[in-house]
Amino acid sequence: MFTKEQIESAAQYIYQYMAATPQYSWPQINKRVGCSVIVKHENHSPTGAFKARGGLIFANWLRENHPDVEGIITATRGNHGQAQAFATTMAGIKSVIVVPRGNSIEKNNAMRSFGAELIEHGDDFNEALLEVSKLAKERNLFVVPPFHPQIMLGVATYGLELLTSAPDLDRIYVPIGCGSGICGTITARNALGLKTGIIGVVSRQFSAVKKSFESGTIVGTGPSYSFADGMAVRVPIPEAYKIYAKGAERIIDVSDDEIAEATRIYFKDTHNAAEGAGAASLAAALKDRDQLKGKKVGVILTGGNIDTDMFQQILAGKTPTG
Repeated sequence: MFTKEQIESAAQYIYQYMAATPQYSWPQINKRVGCSVIVKHENHSPTGAFKARGGLIFANWLRENHPDVEGIITATRGNHGQAQAFATTMAGIKSVIVVPRGNSIEKNNAMRSFGAELIEHGDDFNEALLEVSKLAKERNLFVVPPFHPQIMLGVATYGLELLTSAPDLDRIYVPIGCGSGICGTITARNALGLKTGIIGVVSRQFSAVKKSFESGTIVGTGPSYSFADGMAVRVPIPEAYKIYAKGAERIIDVSDDEIAEATRIYFKDTHNAAEGAGAASLAAALKDRDQLKGKKVGVILTGGNIDTDMFQQILAGKTPTG
């Protein structure tokens, strides 16, 4: 785990390329949840999602520790890839990103615009990940894993911002994909010496993290579909699991219908676009409404990179079904 000073140092590096993101308490959302809610707007980052932070710190670490590297390669459904493309371009490093077939067209276009070479392979994230290992050997590229201590350090800076501004939060709801978000939040909480409860949020269709947390051992699940693709992970990352298994208070699952409703609420009440994983933490807080009276909670709007067609479906009252 990292110290407060290390997270602060990471933040100062990050602020060369992006500003601290805002956090607001929206009256209509407070009314819906039945308590004071602070939304951390990571959808306001340069890449539209929190992962820009981890990408910047990782790219800086890579440049300092592996100066002869020809480029990086990684697998993603979108936000991780955008972050790596953005950050490596800033650092003068080539990026190759592997995405599964049928991935978000708009996220693919964004990754290319940030400077990535994009390769489509496999039917889901796990199959894309296998292709990364093959291409890394063939093309002498540095593999960026879905979870890495330096990525987590960068992500911890949003937790530092939120908890420095609101150290009296009773709990924070954080969506979980590969784990850098929840682990970074736990790291910031611990570094500040606070007792804030950290609640992980997963997709009901991808419940491996919840099952693993509750059973005390890593459990995988089979293929499925959720429009909240940022949480579409079938097997927990062991390094991340070790952190949130100890540091999280509990894990809650939310359905695609609940996430779609939270997406609509964000737009109706705040005029912010939220992608599926970005709306999941609000969906979880709404689900916990009965136990939140008199509390003060934070929800992480992790990203706003939702495809136009999908957003139109949701605003029309539908839930995307793939």
